[in-house]
Amino acid sequence: MTGPVSLAIDAMSGDHGQTVAVGAVRLALQQHPELRLILVGDASRIEAELATHKLTGDAHVSVQHASEVVEMTEPPARVLRNKKDSSMRVALNLVRDGRAQACVSAGNTGALMGLARLVLGMLPGIDRPAIISAMPNVRGHAHMLDLGANATCTAEQLFQFAVMGAALATAVDGIKRPRVALLNIGQEDTKGHHTIRDAAARLSASDLNYIGFIEGDGIFFDPVDVVVCDGFVGNVALKTGEGVARLIRRFMREEFTRNLWHRLTAATAYPVLKSLSKRLDSRNYNGASFLGLNGIVIKSHGDADARAFANAIRVAALEVKKNVPRRIGARLAATLGLSAVSRLATGGA
Repeated sequence: MTGPVSLAIDAMSGDHGQTVAVGAVRLALQQHPELRLILVGDASRIEAELATHKLTGDAHVSVQHASEVVEMTEPPARVLRNKKDSSMRVALNLVRDGRAQACVSAGNTGALMGLARLVLGMLPGIDRPAIISAMPNVRGHAHMLDLGANATCTAEQLFQFAVMGAALATAVDGIKRPRVALLNIGQEDTKGHHTIRDAAARLSASDLNYIGFIEGDGIFFDPVDVVVCDGFVGNVALKTGEGVARLIRRFMREEFTRNLWHRLTAATAYPVLKSLSKRLDSRNYNGASFLGLNGIVIKSHGDADARAFANAIRVAALEVKKNVPRRIGARLAATLGLSAVSRLATGGA
């Protein structure tokens, strides 16, 4: 796909609301001038923040008023029933109605998932959406799912996640036959509970490039493109990996500022330390996709700063350009034997 990319930005949700959202919009437009961004939320507060960033009147930015905000701790069921004019729901409505090609939100994950299923619907052949994100590894990155949408899964659902993850890796990374692995407590065929062993059998019999089980360290060191697991395991692995990265960066700062000699050493090694810090910075990987929906929805960390949120916007734009839902639908039709794929909100070839 070429031409402008229109995204609906839920500007009020998350820990920092419009302050971070508008700052992220400024950064995103500097890097991707083809974007057309619709900021959804309290118009007066958004416009005041736009003025702070000198974005008032920018042709690339518009504002869609929404009178309500979904709080981070609100039960999803209450949000679905009572908050029809929340910034989150209005942003999703813009995607459904074709005014935007994707939605980006830093809000309540459960509420966003529930609203996205209600507003956009599911791709045929998919039982549940899954959260997927890139995880850094020695070869660049691997895509991992599910990262928290489904605490427990059946073998068939894990298989569906693998199909969607492989389609995404092909679309965004250009990998013809992505290497798919199941995250397990060991690499031997006899390891793990019956669900994961049944999923392995299903994958082995498919046309996917399934390479078997990997353990936790394999996410970062094994030659794998797509790592599949249930949402409970995936979320723990994700948060553990992010925590270890922060711990390493903290230890590095402590050691290189411990005394004068260490500070002098740090000055000499500054280019290497700067590069390493960038590779360990989780903000560069912010932006998780809700796969399985009939449209593109990207979830940012709730506590993301402007740089991290801008990366989530970048992920949304990339998925629009690559027609990710349509390509997932086509892969599902081929792999699961579906006869047709429903119309996708993103359109495209």
